Amino acid sequence: MSDVPPAAPLDASADEPLSPALIAKVATLARLDLTDDETRRFTGQLRDMLEHFADIDALDLAGVEPMSQPYALSNVLRDDVVEPGLDRDEVLAAAPDVEDRRFKVPPIVGTPG
Repeated sequence: MSDVPPAAPLDASADEPLSPALIAKVATLARLDLTDDETRRFTGQLRDMLEHFADIDALDLAGVEPMSQPYALSNVLRDDVVEPGLDRDEVLAAAPDVEDRRFKVPPIVGTPG
């Protein structure tokens, strides 16, 4: 990773475009060890994303109602229907250990018993 002086600015504005040095500085602050190749690649990717965000910011959305979901959602769960459960004796017969008609399990660490 290239050495970036601590005085390098952290904000990228129209006057100061993103640079590999700025990405390297942010990566250092985030404790990411990037190679020079990764720094160059991420610089281009971040620049592309910011340009896309600028395109979105340029859209006229004055008449668009905000939404929380792009699709109308409906409950996709089945109806809650009461059905007979499993037979207790049959289930307990398959258990490795039973006590007082309940599953017997090993004690939890740190608890008595």
